[in-house]
Amino acid sequence: MTPETDPVRIRKQLLELSLELGKPGNRLALLGEGNTSALVDGSTFFVKASGSQLGTLDLQQLVPVRFEGVLPLLDQELDQEATEAALLAARVDPDEPRPSIETTFHAWLLRQEGVNFVGHTHPVEVNKILCSGKAELFARRRLFPDEVVCCGPRSLFIDYVNPGVALARAIRTGWERFSGENGFAPNLILLRNHGMITVGPTPESVLAASTMAVKAAEIFNGAHTLGEVVFMAPEEVERIHARLDEQYRRKQLHLT
Repeated sequence: MTPETDPVRIRKQLLELSLELGKPGNRLALLGEGNTSALVDGSTFFVKASGSQLGTLDLQQLVPVRFEGVLPLLDQELDQEATEAALLAARVDPDEPRPSIETTFHAWLLRQEGVNFVGHTHPVEVNKILCSGKAELFARRRLFPDEVVCCGPRSLFIDYVNPGVALARAIRTGWERFSGENGFAPNLILLRNHGMITVGPTPESVLAASTMAVKAAEIFNGAHTLGEVVFMAPEEVERIHARLDEQYRRKQLHLT
């Protein structure tokens, strides 16, 4: 077994990421808000238990789940009771806690190339924008270079959809459209009136995208109070995204 597929190591990494995302001072998630997940191998992944809190999580609240029990839900029309029964049945160990209601989108995202960790949070500063008419603008444009480095040139924006399987379907549709239009996949997904999702190959990449998105939101909100927000020119955003030195820096920061 290689370190990359060592479930004990991965579970510990996911716990450390979850606790960092859940720190009260970071204002990314309060009480039971948000959830996290990590790829183990081609058949299983870990996901946060339903009702648990990111800031006080323990290893036993990261539930091992089988992909084969979750992914078919995206193409089935089941009522809430049947969906919950399917999620319970997908657990590797029936004595483990109930998986998060958002397990379906975690399963789908972890099947995408380069995605080994997923973090879903509800940051105050980001949600100020996502609950306003400026949400799509914030997703499309960039304010400063490190936002490009950590969050990508653009973000995937999803209109409000009820949490659960319906949201997972909307993310799948949006991701496929975004990737086709841009030639790259998003690593930041913004959900109107809800929160955000960051994905990446390492825990560091998920944490970096999450914290940088919050910084960008704080700057956006502050600039908006002073007048018109001045964004980076699109050609400068693309130049930063493609620069060899920035690609090297991403590697040094464990973002790729």
